[in-house]
Amino acid sequence: MPLEHHPLHREFPQYQNQLRALMQADAKFSRLVEEYQAIDQRIYDAEDGRQPLDDQALQGLKLQRVNLKDQIVRMLQQSGA
Repeated sequence: MPLEHHPLHREFPQYQNQLRALMQADAKFSRLVEEYQAIDQRIYDAEDGRQPLDDQALQGLKLQRVNLKDQIVRMLQQSGA
């Protein structure tokens, strides 16, 4: 199975306009996105073997990524309401 990043623009193509607008207008949202991107990169690096990480730590990062994604999508949905 090929490795993939999970960028938000691919995860939520329907929210492209809200994503850009919130990144510029909302500091909290921007921090969440930056944290999401950093964790996504760490997961990618670990799965690619560039960053040593045990399975438990990797699963913890994946759970953090899911939690951040949930927070981000809620904010995106609220911005479009």
